[in-house]
Amino acid sequence: MKVWDLPTRLYHWLQVALIIGLFVTGYQGVGVHISLGLGLVTLLIWRVSWGVIGSDTSRFSYFVQSPKTVLRYFSEQNQEKPGHNPAGGWMVILMLAILLFQCLTGLVIAGLVEKIPFSDIWLTDRVVESLIGFHTSLAVLLLVVIGLHLMAILVYKLRSKPLLWAMVIGVQIRAEQVVLSFESNKRACVVLIASVLVTIAIVALS
Repeated sequence: MKVWDLPTRLYHWLQVALIIGLFVTGYQGVGVHISLGLGLVTLLIWRVSWGVIGSDTSRFSYFVQSPKTVLRYFSEQNQEKPGHNPAGGWMVILMLAILLFQCLTGLVIAGLVEKIPFSDIWLTDRVVESLIGFHTSLAVLLLVVIGLHLMAILVYKLRSKPLLWAMVIGVQIRAEQVVLSFESNKRACVVLIASVLVTIAIVALS
C-alpha cells in the first residue's frame, strides 16, 4: 500500500545527495561546502515543517512512539503499521537532530551569524574553535548513524521487506492496511518555497 508521499521521498533522496556532497567538500570550508550546507538548511526547515503539517506517515505525531512501545517492538513480533516502525521513528529524530546541530554550528563557523545582536560578546575565537571541533565530532556521529541505518535496511531486505525501494516508489509491502491521509503536493511546494525564503533571509541578514 502507499505509505510515502512524493515530498517525503524527494526530501530523503535530496538529503542523501547533499550529505554525500558535504562529506566530500567537508575540508574545503568555503564555497561549495557552504552552499551545500545552506541547501541542507532549507531541506531541514522543509522536513520539520512537513513533520507538523504533512501527510500522516510524515508527521512526527504519527511515528514517534514512547520508549515502552519501542522496547515492546523489539520483544514482540507484531504486525507493523505503515511507515516508520517505532525504532525507525526515533532514528529519524536522531538524524534530524544531528543535522540541525551540524547546520547551526556550520552557520556560526561560516560567519553567517555575526550580525545577531550581542554576538560580539559570546562569539569569541575560543567559541568558534570549540564549535569547529563539535562540528567535526557530529560528522563522525552522523556516519555511525548512517551505518546503523544502512544495516537496518539490509536486515529488512533479508526479511523480504525492501525499505529502500519503498522510499523510491512510495509503496510498502507487508504493512497493516489502514486508511492514511496524504496532503497535496501543492501544499508541500508552498512549504518548500517558504523554507527557501527563510534560508535566503538568513544569508541576507548575515
